[in-house]
Amino acid sequence: MHAHAPLPHHAVVTAPGAAPSRCMLVLHGIFGSGGNFRTFARALAAACPDWAFVLVDLRAHGLSTELPPPHSLAAAADDLVRLGAALTLPVRGVMGHSFGGKVALAFAERKRGELDALWVLDSTPSARPAGMENVGAAKVLAMLESLPAELPSRERFLELVTSHGVSRAEADWLAMNVRRDGDVFRFRLDLSAIRALLVDYFAQDLWRVVEALDGRRRAGFVIGGRSNTVGPDDRARLLALAAEDPSLSVHVLPNADHWVHVDDPEGLLRILSAALCG
Repeated sequence: MHAHAPLPHHAVVTAPGAAPSRCMLVLHGIFGSGGNFRTFARALAAACPDWAFVLVDLRAHGLSTELPPPHSLAAAADDLVRLGAALTLPVRGVMGHSFGGKVALAFAERKRGELDALWVLDSTPSARPAGMENVGAAKVLAMLESLPAELPSRERFLELVTSHGVSRAEADWLAMNVRRDGDVFRFRLDLSAIRALLVDYFAQDLWRVVEALDGRRRAGFVIGGRSNTVGPDDRARLLALAAEDPSLSVHVLPNADHWVHVDDPEGLLRILSAALCG
């Protein structure tokens, strides 16, 4: 761990007038940033005012672009340990979506016995070595790597990305990372760092974290019913573990795809508010 490395960029969301006693780290997916969860975190903070929600830009994402290599799940989790030590409120929970879900598991392993809540949103603990060939995020990465380093406009970026079959909504989301640099525009994320993170994400098996829950913390997996990220075998394995461990719960949002907090924010809010402040 780089003891003197910069901290990940973060923003804290609390309910107006609240005096929370603990905080939860909120971790985005690949290519994302903490701001992706701002709207949802405000709603969750209003429902659970005892919690503050710390929206983190994971390494190589958002404004956390100065963190040194190696770029791995372990390094991302270690970043969070350093961040937690610098926060005013004690970190008692972590929630992660997709890539961030696996980072959440790695962080929880480091903080065993210290967390009240661990939530994983449409993410699997399984290793998927073949994922670098056929999973959506890997395909998007390969597409971005094929683009010119310099572009004349943000509109040209959108044209090129959508010409590769990316939806306009996803293209607009990716374009949030396009910045003017003098007379040209550049995609500001370090794609080699993103690739290193994705390779490690697909290589890591973190079922040991789920299987070693200590009973003190409440752990939950939320799965998008229309998403294929958590396959049938993984769903069955999670349900079998939950049947034996009352501290683990598994929830499916039938109408949500991978972006559960966007596709069914009300359903996700019901699940999390009942668990965190019910």
